[in-house]
Amino acid sequence: MYYRTLGNTGLMVSEISFGTIPVLQGSVPVLPDYYNLDEKTAIQVMEYAYSLGCNLYDTAIVPEYGDAELKLGKFAEHIGREKIIISDKARFYNGNEMYEAVLTSCENLGTFSDIYFVHQVDEEHEEEVFQRGGALDALTELKNEGKIHFTGVASHYYSTLLRAAADIRVDVLQGSGNLLERGMLERMAAEPLFEKKGLLINKVYAAGLLPAVFPVRTLIQTVLSYPVSSALIGIGTIEQAKQAMKWNTKETQKEIPSFEEVICVLEKEYDAIPCDRCQRCRCFYGTEIHTIFRQYQYYFLGKDYWALRKLGMGIEESAQYCRNCTEMSCIFMCPKKIRIPDEIQKVEKLFLTHPVR
Repeated sequence: MYYRTLGNTGLMVSEISFGTIPVLQGSVPVLPDYYNLDEKTAIQVMEYAYSLGCNLYDTAIVPEYGDAELKLGKFAEHIGREKIIISDKARFYNGNEMYEAVLTSCENLGTFSDIYFVHQVDEEHEEEVFQRGGALDALTELKNEGKIHFTGVASHYYSTLLRAAADIRVDVLQGSGNLLERGMLERMAAEPLFEKKGLLINKVYAAGLLPAVFPVRTLIQTVLSYPVSSALIGIGTIEQAKQAMKWNTKETQKEIPSFEEVICVLEKEYDAIPCDRCQRCRCFYGTEIHTIFRQYQYYFLGKDYWALRKLGMGIEESAQYCRNCTEMSCIFMCPKKIRIPDEIQKVEKLFLTHPVR
Protein backbone atom coordinates (compact mmCIF):
# COMPACT_ATOMS: atom_id res chain seq x y z
CA MET A 1 0.00 0.00 0.00
CA TYR A 2 1.16 3.52 -0.79
CA TYR A 3 0.07 6.68 1.00
CA ARG A 4 -0.80 10.22 -0.02
CA THR A 5 -1.15 13.51 1.83
CA LEU A 6 -4.69 14.55 2.68
CA GLY A 7 -4.56 18.16 1.57
CA ASN A 8 -3.30 20.43 4.34
CA THR A 9 -4.52 18.23 7.20
CA GLY A 10 -1.10 16.72 7.91
CA LEU A 11 -2.60 13.23 7.61
CA MET A 12 -1.14 10.51 5.39
CA VAL A 13 -3.89 8.24 4.07
CA SER A 14 -3.76 4.95 2.23
CA GLU A 15 -4.35 5.26 -1.51
CA ILE A 16 -7.23 2.82 -1.12
CA SER A 17 -9.66 3.39 1.74
CA PHE A 18 -12.44 1.27 3.22
CA GLY A 19 -16.11 2.15 2.67
CA THR A 20 -18.29 0.54 5.33
CA ILE A 21 -21.69 0.33 3.60
CA PRO A 22 -21.25 -3.40 2.87
CA VAL A 23 -20.54 -4.33 6.52
CA LEU A 24 -23.85 -3.03 7.83
CA GLN A 25 -26.67 -5.09 9.25
CA GLY A 26 -30.26 -3.96 9.33
CA SER A 27 -33.01 -2.99 6.91
CA VAL A 28 -31.26 -0.23 5.00
CA PRO A 29 -31.44 -0.63 1.19
CA VAL A 30 -27.88 -0.24 -0.11
CA LEU A 31 -25.84 -0.62 -3.25
CA PRO A 32 -24.11 -2.60 -4.63
CA ASP A 33 -24.96 -5.55 -2.37
CA TYR A 34 -26.42 -6.30 1.00
CA TYR A 35 -24.01 -8.40 3.03
CA ASN A 36 -25.74 -8.44 6.43
CA LEU A 37 -22.48 -9.02 8.32
CA ASP A 38 -22.49 -9.72 12.03
CA GLU A 39 -20.12 -7.72 14.23
CA LYS A 40 -17.41 -10.39 14.45
CA THR A 41 -17.25 -10.90 10.67
CA ALA A 42 -17.32 -7.18 9.98
CA ILE A 43 -14.35 -6.61 12.29
CA GLN A 44 -12.46 -9.48 10.64
CA VAL A 45 -12.93 -7.92 7.19
CA MET A 46 -11.84 -4.48 8.41
CA GLU A 47 -8.85 -6.01 10.19
CA TYR A 48 -7.80 -7.84 7.04
CA ALA A 49 -7.88 -4.56 5.09
CA TYR A 50 -5.76 -3.00 7.83
CA SER A 51 -3.22 -5.83 7.47
CA LEU A 52 -2.89 -4.84 3.80
CA GLY A 53 -2.07 -1.25 4.75
CA CYS A 54 -5.49 0.44 4.76
CA ASN A 55 -5.66 3.18 7.40
CA LEU A 56 -8.72 5.23 6.36
CA TYR A 57 -12.23 3.95 7.14
CA ASP A 58 -15.30 5.86 5.97
CA THR A 59 -18.78 5.50 7.46
CA ALA A 60 -21.98 7.47 8.13
CA ILE A 61 -24.32 8.05 11.01
CA VAL A 62 -26.87 5.43 12.08
CA PRO A 63 -29.34 4.70 10.53
CA GLU A 64 -28.12 5.99 7.15
CA TYR A 65 -25.47 3.26 6.98
CA GLY A 66 -27.33 0.87 9.28
CA ASP A 67 -25.06 -0.20 12.12
CA ALA A 68 -21.78 0.29 10.20
CA GLU A 69 -20.80 3.22 12.41
CA LEU A 70 -21.19 1.07 15.52
CA LYS A 71 -19.10 -1.72 14.01
CA LEU A 72 -16.37 0.71 12.97
CA GLY A 73 -16.24 1.96 16.56
CA LYS A 74 -15.76 -1.61 17.79
CA PHE A 75 -13.03 -2.15 15.21
CA ALA A 76 -11.26 1.07 16.27
CA GLU A 77 -11.25 -0.15 19.84
CA HIS A 78 -10.03 -3.59 18.75
CA ILE A 79 -7.18 -2.46 16.49
CA GLY A 80 -6.17 0.65 18.43
CA ARG A 81 -7.78 4.01 17.78
CA GLU A 82 -4.47 5.73 17.06
CA LYS A 83 -3.74 3.33 14.18
CA ILE A 84 -6.61 4.36 11.90
CA ILE A 85 -8.26 7.47 10.49
CA ILE A 86 -12.05 7.66 10.74
CA SER A 87 -14.15 9.57 8.24
CA ASP A 88 -17.81 10.03 9.17
CA LYS A 89 -20.76 11.97 7.76
CA ALA A 90 -24.42 12.89 8.17
CA ARG A 91 -27.07 14.22 5.81
CA PHE A 92 -28.10 17.25 7.87
CA TYR A 93 -27.87 20.75 6.45
CA ASN A 94 -29.11 22.79 9.40
CA GLY A 95 -26.42 23.75 11.91
CA ASN A 96 -28.27 22.59 15.03
CA GLU A 97 -29.12 19.23 13.48
CA MET A 98 -25.55 18.70 12.31
CA TYR A 99 -24.12 19.57 15.70
CA GLU A 100 -26.34 16.97 17.38
CA ALA A 101 -25.57 14.41 14.68
CA VAL A 102 -21.83 14.65 15.32
CA LEU A 103 -22.33 14.16 19.06
CA THR A 104 -24.46 11.10 18.30
CA SER A 105 -21.78 9.75 15.96
CA CYS A 106 -19.12 10.19 18.64
CA GLU A 107 -21.32 8.22 21.02
CA ASN A 108 -21.89 5.47 18.43
CA LEU A 109 -18.19 5.25 17.61
CA GLY A 110 -17.09 5.49 21.21
CA THR A 111 -14.44 7.93 20.01
CA PHE A 112 -13.94 11.05 17.90
CA SER A 113 -14.07 11.31 14.11
CA ASP A 114 -10.95 12.57 12.36
CA ILE A 115 -13.03 13.99 9.48
CA TYR A 116 -16.75 14.75 9.51
CA PHE A 117 -18.62 15.54 6.29
CA VAL A 118 -21.88 17.22 5.47
CA HIS A 119 -23.16 14.35 3.34
CA GLN A 120 -24.64 14.48 -0.17
CA VAL A 121 -24.96 18.23 -0.44
CA ASP A 122 -26.93 19.17 -3.56
CA GLU A 123 -27.88 22.47 -5.15
CA GLU A 124 -31.23 22.51 -3.35
CA HIS A 125 -29.58 22.46 0.10
CA GLU A 126 -26.28 24.13 -0.71
CA GLU A 127 -27.17 27.59 0.58
CA GLU A 128 -28.43 26.18 3.88
CA VAL A 129 -25.13 24.34 4.38
CA PHE A 130 -22.84 27.29 3.62
CA GLN A 131 -24.85 30.11 5.16
CA ARG A 132 -24.25 31.51 8.62
CA GLY A 133 -25.48 29.03 11.21
CA GLY A 134 -25.58 26.20 8.66
CA ALA A 135 -24.06 22.73 8.85
CA LEU A 136 -20.58 23.92 7.88
CA ASP A 137 -20.54 26.48 10.69
CA ALA A 138 -21.56 23.71 13.08
CA LEU A 139 -18.69 21.49 11.94
CA THR A 140 -16.27 24.40 12.34
CA GLU A 141 -17.51 24.94 15.89
CA LEU A 142 -17.10 21.23 16.65
CA LYS A 143 -13.56 21.32 15.24
CA ASN A 144 -12.69 24.28 17.46
CA GLU A 145 -14.08 22.37 20.44
CA GLY A 146 -11.91 19.34 19.59
CA LYS A 147 -14.85 17.00 19.01
CA ILE A 148 -13.71 16.41 15.42
CA HIS A 149 -10.35 17.18 13.84
CA PHE A 150 -11.29 18.24 10.30
CA THR A 151 -14.37 19.42 8.43
CA GLY A 152 -15.65 18.10 5.10
CA VAL A 153 -18.24 18.48 2.36
CA ALA A 154 -19.38 15.46 0.34
CA SER A 155 -21.30 15.92 -2.90
CA HIS A 156 -21.92 14.43 -6.34
CA TYR A 157 -22.12 17.94 -7.82
CA TYR A 158 -19.09 19.75 -9.20
CA SER A 159 -20.48 23.24 -8.51
CA THR A 160 -21.01 22.39 -4.84
CA LEU A 161 -17.53 20.94 -4.46
CA LEU A 162 -16.02 23.97 -6.19
CA ARG A 163 -17.75 26.26 -3.69
CA ALA A 164 -16.45 24.07 -0.86
CA ALA A 165 -12.94 24.13 -2.32
CA ALA A 166 -13.01 27.94 -2.14
CA ASP A 167 -14.26 27.97 1.48
CA ILE A 168 -11.57 28.26 4.16
CA ARG A 169 -13.78 26.38 6.64
CA VAL A 170 -13.53 23.17 4.58
CA ASP A 171 -10.56 20.84 5.02
CA VAL A 172 -11.55 17.76 3.01
CA LEU A 173 -13.82 17.07 0.05
CA GLN A 174 -15.52 13.86 -0.98
CA GLY A 175 -16.68 13.51 -4.57
CA SER A 176 -17.47 10.74 -7.02
CA GLY A 177 -15.89 9.46 -10.21
CA ASN A 178 -14.74 6.40 -12.07
CA LEU A 179 -13.50 5.04 -15.39
CA LEU A 180 -16.80 5.95 -17.07
CA GLU A 181 -17.92 8.97 -15.04
CA ARG A 182 -14.61 10.83 -15.12
CA GLY A 183 -15.82 14.27 -16.18
CA MET A 184 -15.83 15.74 -12.67
CA LEU A 185 -12.36 14.29 -12.00
CA GLU A 186 -11.09 16.02 -15.12
CA ARG A 187 -12.54 19.34 -14.02
CA MET A 188 -11.16 19.08 -10.48
CA ALA A 189 -7.70 18.20 -11.81
CA ALA A 190 -7.71 21.39 -13.88
CA GLU A 191 -8.94 23.70 -11.09
CA PRO A 192 -6.22 25.06 -8.71
CA LEU A 193 -8.71 25.57 -5.86
CA PHE A 194 -8.81 21.80 -5.30
CA GLU A 195 -5.05 21.50 -4.81
CA LYS A 196 -5.08 22.49 -1.13
CA LYS A 197 -8.00 20.30 -0.10
CA GLY A 198 -7.88 16.63 0.76
CA LEU A 199 -9.95 14.74 -1.80
CA LEU A 200 -11.62 11.35 -1.34
CA ILE A 201 -13.34 9.77 -4.34
CA ASN A 202 -16.24 7.33 -4.01
CA LYS A 203 -18.28 5.43 -6.63
CA VAL A 204 -15.02 4.06 -8.04
CA TYR A 205 -16.90 0.91 -9.07
CA ALA A 206 -20.07 2.85 -10.10
CA ALA A 207 -22.26 1.28 -7.41
CA GLY A 208 -20.50 -2.04 -7.87
CA LEU A 209 -21.34 -2.34 -11.57
CA LEU A 210 -18.09 -1.71 -13.43
CA PRO A 211 -16.06 -4.71 -12.11
CA ALA A 212 -18.25 -6.93 -14.28
CA VAL A 213 -16.86 -5.14 -17.34
CA PHE A 214 -13.40 -3.86 -16.39
CA PRO A 215 -10.64 -5.21 -14.09
CA VAL A 216 -10.70 -3.84 -10.55
CA ARG A 217 -7.09 -2.71 -10.83
CA THR A 218 -7.89 -0.67 -13.93
CA LEU A 219 -10.82 0.98 -12.16
CA ILE A 220 -8.71 1.94 -9.15
CA GLN A 221 -5.69 3.02 -11.20
CA THR A 222 -7.90 5.33 -13.24
CA VAL A 223 -9.07 7.22 -10.17
CA LEU A 224 -5.58 7.29 -8.64
CA SER A 225 -4.17 8.78 -11.85
CA TYR A 226 -5.91 12.03 -10.86
CA PRO A 227 -4.65 14.30 -8.03
CA VAL A 228 -6.82 12.66 -5.36
CA SER A 229 -5.90 11.57 -1.84
CA SER A 230 -7.64 8.19 -1.73
CA ALA A 231 -9.98 5.94 -3.71
CA LEU A 232 -12.84 4.94 -1.43
CA ILE A 233 -14.01 1.36 -2.07
CA GLY A 234 -17.05 -0.29 -0.48
CA ILE A 235 -15.79 -3.59 0.96
CA GLY A 236 -17.86 -6.37 2.52
CA THR A 237 -15.72 -9.50 2.18
CA ILE A 238 -12.09 -10.51 2.56
CA GLU A 239 -12.02 -11.39 -1.14
CA GLN A 240 -13.13 -7.86 -2.06
CA ALA A 241 -10.41 -6.44 0.18
CA LYS A 242 -7.85 -8.63 -1.62
CA GLN A 243 -9.03 -7.49 -5.04
CA ALA A 244 -8.88 -3.83 -4.08
CA MET A 245 -5.72 -3.74 -1.97
CA LYS A 246 -3.44 -6.75 -2.42
CA TRP A 247 -1.30 -5.44 -5.26
CA ASN A 248 1.37 -2.83 -5.76
CA THR A 249 -0.06 0.25 -7.44
CA LYS A 250 3.40 1.37 -8.59
CA GLU A 251 4.72 -1.87 -10.02
CA THR A 252 1.54 -2.92 -11.83
CA GLN A 253 0.73 0.41 -13.48
CA LYS A 254 -0.93 -0.18 -16.82
CA GLU A 255 -2.15 2.14 -19.52
CA ILE A 256 -5.53 3.56 -18.57
CA PRO A 257 -8.25 3.22 -21.22
CA SER A 258 -9.40 6.48 -22.76
CA PHE A 259 -13.03 7.48 -22.38
CA GLU A 260 -13.62 6.65 -26.04
CA GLU A 261 -12.20 3.16 -25.49
CA VAL A 262 -14.49 2.67 -22.50
CA ILE A 263 -17.53 3.63 -24.56
CA CYS A 264 -16.45 1.22 -27.31
CA VAL A 265 -16.39 -1.62 -24.76
CA LEU A 266 -19.85 -0.70 -23.42
CA GLU A 267 -21.28 -0.39 -26.93
CA LYS A 268 -20.70 -4.11 -27.38
CA GLU A 269 -23.38 -4.62 -24.72
CA TYR A 270 -25.86 -1.79 -25.33
CA ASP A 271 -26.40 1.57 -27.04
CA ALA A 272 -24.22 3.56 -24.62
CA ILE A 273 -24.55 7.32 -24.19
CA PRO A 274 -21.06 8.93 -24.38
CA CYS A 275 -21.58 11.11 -21.29
CA ASP A 276 -18.78 11.36 -18.71
CA ARG A 277 -20.90 13.42 -16.26
CA CYS A 278 -18.78 16.55 -16.55
CA GLN A 279 -21.95 18.46 -15.55
CA ARG A 280 -21.29 21.35 -17.91
CA CYS A 281 -24.70 21.07 -19.58
CA ARG A 282 -27.45 23.12 -17.96
CA CYS A 283 -31.11 22.74 -18.83
CA PHE A 284 -33.35 25.82 -18.89
CA TYR A 285 -36.12 23.70 -17.32
CA GLY A 286 -33.92 22.29 -14.57
CA THR A 287 -33.50 18.76 -15.94
CA GLU A 288 -30.40 17.04 -14.52
CA ILE A 289 -29.26 15.65 -17.86
CA HIS A 290 -26.17 13.90 -16.50
CA THR A 291 -28.22 12.12 -13.82
CA ILE A 292 -30.74 10.82 -16.35
CA PHE A 293 -27.92 9.53 -18.52
CA ARG A 294 -26.35 7.84 -15.49
CA GLN A 295 -29.58 5.98 -14.70
CA TYR A 296 -29.77 4.82 -18.30
CA GLN A 297 -26.19 3.48 -18.18
CA TYR A 298 -26.78 1.82 -14.81
CA TYR A 299 -29.88 0.08 -16.15
CA PHE A 300 -27.83 -1.77 -18.75
CA LEU A 301 -24.92 -2.34 -16.40
CA GLY A 302 -27.10 -4.33 -14.02
CA LYS A 303 -29.18 -2.07 -11.77
CA ASP A 304 -32.31 -2.30 -13.87
CA TYR A 305 -35.07 -1.93 -11.27
CA TRP A 306 -33.22 0.72 -9.22
CA ALA A 307 -32.41 2.75 -12.34
CA LEU A 308 -35.96 2.62 -13.64
CA ARG A 309 -37.34 3.66 -10.26
CA LYS A 310 -35.07 6.71 -10.33
CA LEU A 311 -36.02 7.51 -13.92
CA GLY A 312 -39.68 7.30 -12.91
CA MET A 313 -39.17 10.41 -10.81
CA GLY A 314 -39.39 12.76 -13.80
CA ILE A 315 -38.18 11.34 -17.12
CA GLU A 316 -41.53 11.81 -18.89
CA GLU A 317 -41.72 15.45 -17.84
CA SER A 318 -38.10 16.02 -18.86
CA ALA A 319 -38.68 14.41 -22.24
CA GLN A 320 -41.69 16.66 -22.82
CA TYR A 321 -39.59 19.73 -22.04
CA CYS A 322 -37.06 18.53 -24.62
CA ARG A 323 -39.74 18.13 -27.27
CA ASN A 324 -40.95 21.68 -26.68
CA CYS A 325 -37.50 23.30 -26.39
CA THR A 326 -36.36 25.36 -29.37
CA GLU A 327 -33.04 26.65 -28.00
CA MET A 328 -31.27 23.31 -27.33
CA SER A 329 -28.41 25.22 -25.68
CA CYS A 330 -27.44 22.05 -23.80
CA ILE A 331 -25.93 20.66 -27.02
CA PHE A 332 -23.60 23.65 -27.31
CA MET A 333 -22.59 23.33 -23.64
CA CYS A 334 -21.70 19.66 -24.04
CA PRO A 335 -17.97 19.19 -24.85
CA LYS A 336 -18.79 15.90 -26.56
CA LYS A 337 -21.63 17.46 -28.60
CA ILE A 338 -24.08 14.75 -27.58
CA ARG A 339 -27.49 15.14 -29.23
CA ILE A 340 -29.03 15.49 -25.79
CA PRO A 341 -32.72 15.88 -26.80
CA ASP A 342 -32.52 12.72 -28.91
CA GLU A 343 -30.85 10.80 -26.10
CA ILE A 344 -33.48 11.96 -23.60
CA GLN A 345 -36.21 10.60 -25.88
CA LYS A 346 -34.30 7.31 -26.04
CA VAL A 347 -34.20 7.12 -22.26
CA GLU A 348 -37.91 7.89 -22.04
CA LYS A 349 -38.63 5.07 -24.49
CA LEU A 350 -36.65 2.68 -22.29
CA PHE A 351 -38.70 3.71 -19.26
CA LEU A 352 -42.03 3.41 -21.05
CA THR A 353 -41.10 0.03 -22.52
CA HIS A 354 -39.93 -1.36 -19.19
CA PRO A 355 -42.12 0.33 -16.55
CA VAL A 356 -41.48 -0.07 -12.82
CA ARG A 357 -44.07 -2.38 -11.30
